[in-house]
Amino acid sequence: MTVADESELREMIVERLRLVIDPETNADVMRMQLVQQLEVDAEGYVSYTFRPSSPLCPLAVYLASQIKEAVATVPGVTGQYIRVEGYLASEDLTQMLNEEN
Repeated sequence: MTVADESELREMIVERLRLVIDPETNADVMRMQLVQQLEVDAEGYVSYTFRPSSPLCPLAVYLASQIKEAVATVPGVTGQYIRVEGYLASEDLTQMLNEEN
């Protein structure tokens, strides 16, 4: 994959994530800046940080699952690693999300 391909894949992922809506705010996860540090490597492997809107966000697990599913549906994505930060159960949620890969 070339740098242009990586950039194009990243943009396709961002576009897909704009369709993931937080039901509490009716805003997409990109506008709310819940997905950060989005990186795509030459093999199509994606890594990013999910930062819920609060440490006790009641929708954190739901949103993380929706984000993961959205990224997985983008053609060219070969795998993903999600870091959860700023959430009370960050370590547990990070582990759960990445065990499902």
